[in-house]
Amino acid sequence: MTTLVWLRDDLRLADHPALTAAAQDPDGLIVLYVLEDASEHVRPLGAAARWWLHHSLVSLRNSLERHGIELVLRRGVAETVVPAVARESGADRVLWNRRYSGARAHDANIKAALREAGVEAHSTPGDLLFEPWRIANGEGNPYRVYSAFWRACTSGLPPAAPLDPPETLTAAAASVDGDALESWGLLPHAPDWSRGIAERWTPGESAARDKLTAFLADGTQHYARRDFPAERTGSELSPHLRWGEISPRQVWHEALRAGGDVGLFLSELGWREFAKHTAYHFGPLESRSLDPRFEGFPWRTVVADELRAWQQGRTGFGIVDAGMQELWQTGFMHNRVRMVVASLLTKNLRFDWRIGEAWFWDTLVDADEASNPFNWQWVAGCGADAAPYFRVFNPDLQQKKFDPESRYVDRWAPYSAGLPRILDLKTSRAEALQAYQSITR
Repeated sequence: MTTLVWLRDDLRLADHPALTAAAQDPDGLIVLYVLEDASEHVRPLGAAARWWLHHSLVSLRNSLERHGIELVLRRGVAETVVPAVARESGADRVLWNRRYSGARAHDANIKAALREAGVEAHSTPGDLLFEPWRIANGEGNPYRVYSAFWRACTSGLPPAAPLDPPETLTAAAASVDGDALESWGLLPHAPDWSRGIAERWTPGESAARDKLTAFLADGTQHYARRDFPAERTGSELSPHLRWGEISPRQVWHEALRAGGDVGLFLSELGWREFAKHTAYHFGPLESRSLDPRFEGFPWRTVVADELRAWQQGRTGFGIVDAGMQELWQTGFMHNRVRMVVASLLTKNLRFDWRIGEAWFWDTLVDADEASNPFNWQWVAGCGADAAPYFRVFNPDLQQKKFDPESRYVDRWAPYSAGLPRILDLKTSRAEALQAYQSITR
């Protein structure tokens, strides 16, 4: 039997259920990645994510070549491409790890088309600790509150143990043509804005493993100070998890094996899980508010100069400007600061949360179709287990509490103190609360 393995957000060899199953086939396997940037079923990637994808595919291609396997690249709609590659290669079976977004209906159509053509098609567990249909409340409904959700997750059987990478992989006899990665144009054209991202990050499975090992060896003892952005005490695994260069099962089990106080760290993995379960049951999250009242919320008409000041880190609020500069220069922003900049946009400026979500989608290397809108909705007050709308992050107080010596601000936005502020915090907060009252009457 010859098996075609269709990759998506699972660019690794270890703990890859579909690849492990395919490795047993005597007639060998073919590995395929499809760039679906023009499919109505898949959200087109932002610029920073495209940069990461390019380098992650290079890393994966090199890993596969060491096993004598070619990574076949095709651009197009998977519903057309996957059956076509199966025909060209003479594959008897197609395997993939599941997606849990709205694209799962798309995957079901592909599975049905393959089976109708006489090709076996199976999906295996994907990038979650727990399958979404297995976690439900007493009434059989999905959870809307994180604490109850995470208790349900952690009170039953633990996540499955991760799979070792296959020791050997055998290439199928058939040769299949693919695209040259460079022809996809994933990297920026001149001017090249990615230098800071390249200095901060190394995409790929090996780098992901190294980052986890280093964090578990030393970082967990400092994790309680993860809210202090100048200290970089977080794991910084989010882009590696987003692209599936490491699985949440690997992170979970290795953290427990390392010992120490890892409960807080694993709860952050649980928050990622909660976002993806919410997207599975209620998505797509980027297009509408989970709280339907907010579809009638009186968002302000966007003022171009104000939005541009927020995007460019020129608001006059130090911690906000520093966060937006860190984002622009490195494709990443500290989690505490993400909440502060999102609050300023959605509550003080009172611009629709979708505007900020779209900016993050384009500029974050870890932009995830579940977590990114889920977190924006949480800050805006319209999502699952959302922060109350009246919780408005005061950027001055946040900076005083979490960057008291201005080390973070001085690194990323030392100019900010000399800028005029684009709004008055007290007035804008009062106006936001009044707007909120209009949808709660």
